[in-house]
Order: sequence, then C-alpha cells, then structure tokens
Amino acid sequence: MAETKTIARPYAEAAFRLAREHRQLARWSEMLALAAAVARDEGMARLAAHPRVEHARFLGLFLGICGNHLNAEGANFIRLLVESRRLALLPEIVALYEGLRAEAEARVEATVVSAFPLETAQLEQIGAALQRRFERAVHLTTEVDKNLVGGVVIRAGDFVIDGSVRGRLAALASELRY
Repeated sequence: MAETKTIARPYAEAAFRLAREHRQLARWSEMLALAAAVARDEGMARLAAHPRVEHARFLGLFLGICGNHLNAEGANFIRLLVESRRLALLPEIVALYEGLRAEAEARVEATVVSAFPLETAQLEQIGAALQRRFERAVHLTTEVDKNLVGGVVIRAGDFVIDGSVRGRLAALASELRY
C-alpha cells in the first residue's frame, strides 16, 4: 500500500541515519527485524490496538519481550512508534530500512523463486549475471514455489524477471485474449 510506505519512510530514514551515524547498520537490522517479528504476533497486535491498554504498560511488555536485544536508541525508537500508534508500520519500516542499507553498502538484495531447489552452481551463475546487470554486489535468497511448475522468478527491488512456466502460460493466455 503506497500510503503505508509513505508514512513509514520518515521512520525508516531516521533509523537509518541514526544507525549510520553510530556505524551500527547491521545491529539496527537485527533490532528492527526482531521488533517487527514481535509486532506481527497476533496477540501483540491485538494489545497494541486495544483502546484500554495503556501505552506505558504495552511498551513495558513489548520491550520486555525484546529484552536486551534492543539498545537504548532502539528502545526509544519503539517507544516513539508505540506513542504515535505506528507500531503496525514496523514491517514496512524494516523493508525500507533494508533498502537504504543495501544502497549504502552498494549491494542488491535479490530473491530467486524456483519450482525446485537450485544447485549451488546455478545460484552462482544467477548471482554473477545480476552482479553484471546491477554493477553491485548481490545477496541472493532463495524460495521454492511448486506452483511455478518450472523455471525461476527473480526479484531485485522493482526489477523482476519472470522465467517461470506459470508466467509464460499467463502471458500466452493474455495474448490469446486479444
């Protein structure tokens, strides 16, 4: 949703500036990912949205769950999100933060989705091709989706290559309709 991204962007940029200033980009990635996982929990989401739950009490519970995995700045960041009723934005904040981090570290995060697990040589070949394309280091993650039937789908930000059988069949069906 574009509106969610628009609201989350200033928070992600603030977290990124703070992390870069303290040279803790990886640490902030870990803290934000943990906080987002806690915020996504159904029970926590219900508590966050419940009008009778006091902010201070909820914040204490949230920070208690995160424990010492959050530093003082991370805890203040969560406090700000709770007080602003923006905790539900954490997954979007994490995604935007990771994009800023990847840009700063001159790397590209790419996901390769295939119908079957890929061999190491195949992944290396895809990684090398993407590195030539983007002229940056590429970090690949893989997923398996049996619904693709065959082939792969590669996503790197807004860049998508759909070489799957399912994608080709959908394109053919679309052409046949017109």
